[in-house]
Amino acid sequence: MSWIKTIPFDEARGRLKTLYDRVTGPGNNVDNIMMVHSLRPHSMEGHMALYKNVLHHSGNSVPKWFLEVLGVWVSSLNRCGYCVEHHFSGLQRLLGDEQSGLAIRAAIEAETPETAPLDPAQVAAMEYARKLTDNPAGLAAADIDALRSVGWDDGEILEINQVCAYFSYANRTVLGLGCSTKGDILGLSPNNSDNPDDWGHR
Repeated sequence: MSWIKTIPFDEARGRLKTLYDRVTGPGNNVDNIMMVHSLRPHSMEGHMALYKNVLHHSGNSVPKWFLEVLGVWVSSLNRCGYCVEHHFSGLQRLLGDEQSGLAIRAAIEAETPETAPLDPAQVAAMEYARKLTDNPAGLAAADIDALRSVGWDDGEILEINQVCAYFSYANRTVLGLGCSTKGDILGLSPNNSDNPDDWGHR
């Protein structure tokens, strides 16, 4: 499950048990990316709050399915199979179009987002995400101007930036601690976007 000790759901006590209860899915399943924080529950709390507010909040205006596309893209660039598999499953569920989802994944795997069934603004966001992931110090004001020029407003640009930044954090958590998908239920997410405090995975 990971290279460090984790505390299973049935052995959790105190604050950890309270947090586990908040993030569980069916059958008291806790995703391994959350369980890997079990020796320091406060870092799990921080991770989950960031994840919920960045990716699953009704204040976002970028479609959630496209935020998931960005997450899969960043995770693929970072070679994080754990996040690719989890969030591609979530993407497919949100998109509701299996063939489009598979075409997006094929474009991601080929590192050719321009071949995906996405509009020009979305492709531009993918290019920004690539640069932010691979060469963040190389970004300049012109990169933001390029996003504005295809129709993204500054609030949406912030959403895109934060989702990409979050996934690089999550990827490094997973890759740095050897977190695997063993025992996980792929594609679950906290779907009550109107309540930032509802972390339950369904």
